[in-house]
Amino acid sequence: MANTTLCTDTSEAKELYGPQNLFIKPVAKLNICVQLPQLKGPAGKAISNWEVMEKIKHMIKPETFITLKIVKSTLEFIRLEGEIENKGKIKLLIAKLDTKTVKLSGFTEVLKIRSAEAKINFPSKHDWDSYFRDAKNMNEMKAGERPDCLHLKDLPTRWFSSRNSSNKDKPSENVLRRVFEVFGEVRCVDIPMLDPYRKEIIAATKPGVIQTFSYNQDLTFEAFVQYKEYISFMKAMDALRGMKLMCKDGDKALTANIKVDFDKTKHLTDRNIRKRRLEREKLEELERLREEKVRKEKQAEADKEREERQRKDEEERERERKKLEKIKMREERQKEREKMRRMKKIEKKKREEEERMQLKIALEERKYLLAERKLNSIHLLSYLFDRVKDVKCKEDLKRHEQEVEEERIKQIKEEEERKLNEEKRKAEAKKRKAIELEQQEKELRQKILKKISLKEERKQEEMREELRKKVAGTKRLKSAVIMKR
Repeated sequence: MANTTLCTDTSEAKELYGPQNLFIKPVAKLNICVQLPQLKGPAGKAISNWEVMEKIKHMIKPETFITLKIVKSTLEFIRLEGEIENKGKIKLLIAKLDTKTVKLSGFTEVLKIRSAEAKINFPSKHDWDSYFRDAKNMNEMKAGERPDCLHLKDLPTRWFSSRNSSNKDKPSENVLRRVFEVFGEVRCVDIPMLDPYRKEIIAATKPGVIQTFSYNQDLTFEAFVQYKEYISFMKAMDALRGMKLMCKDGDKALTANIKVDFDKTKHLTDRNIRKRRLEREKLEELERLREEKVRKEKQAEADKEREERQRKDEEERERERKKLEKIKMREERQKEREKMRRMKKIEKKKREEEERMQLKIALEERKYLLAERKLNSIHLLSYLFDRVKDVKCKEDLKRHEQEVEEERIKQIKEEEERKLNEEKRKAEAKKRKAIELEQQEKELRQKILKKISLKEERKQEEMREELRKKVAGTKRLKSAVIMKR
């Protein structure tokens, strides 16, 4: 634990609550003041605080400090605070240190030591009596508005956890109640860190109040213990005055410095308890509504997922059905193709038979036709030669006319091509001019945008400068108001 130390001397321990192995032990602290001489040594040479502490530790041997720390250090003195195990040895240590001197290496002058028992910062009966007597908003007839409530801080969490609980990092209100019932009947206890809604409750009931409770802290916690009787409160304050908490675990003992004060905030008045309970019920209702909303959203998501799965299953079944239908259709088509192939083979055989018969008939007819054609060819040849001569003359005349026509068409095409090229050149010139005009327009637009952006930047810079001046004026006004207060 962060605020616990090992205890080797338990002779002064008094039992607080046996079932939890809790004890209380006096705090033994002493103040040590080392007066420093005027430094006359070489420039820049300083006194070592570490060496001073080591010299003081050596002077009290065989006794040792649990802790030794520097409280204040100036050019005239060094003030230290030391803590030892046994309060009965405070006088012995004061005798060893008070009015003694110590010499540091590198310095000719000796340092004088003064020592005395440290005063424990703990409220007295006069403190709470005067506080509740002078407070205008307190009614001593009501619980929580009179001296009856302890405000405890830095209590080790594990020391107040329930032995039957699996979570040792959370204190138990029942354990806390049983521990402090040794001083009298406890009316009410409260451990803020156990209330998950406390932060929201404080924010709702006391807006603007800075929250000092520590939540979800595993090492230490704070608590409020309210007694029914004033005498019980007195017993607890007297018993805890100048004490620290000790816990024994077998042969090992640990101590922890705790802070004890009387409650000044009306934390456990009936009104504040009722307000916290009502706020907690509201927050619990809100939490329940949030959980119900989350549950409904999860249920809706689950229903949606289920519907999606059903839709996918249906699609999968539909795909399987279509796949089976395709396979069935493929098989039917395969059967149909097989049937068609068989029919084609039969028809092919029939056609081949018919073709063989027709071929025989055609051969006989061809022989007859060849004889007839030979005779006709002799008659035709003479006629054809005459016709060929006439056709040849006509073709030469037609070819000449065609060449003349082609030459005329060629000239017309060249003229059209020349006109087309001229139009293309004009179109290209017009396009280049349009591109140049567009480029000029873009450049002009960029110049205008650049001028506008420069004007905007200057305007924003002026606004920022004006805002800085206003902020500086506001800070000066605040500082003047604070100084007047």
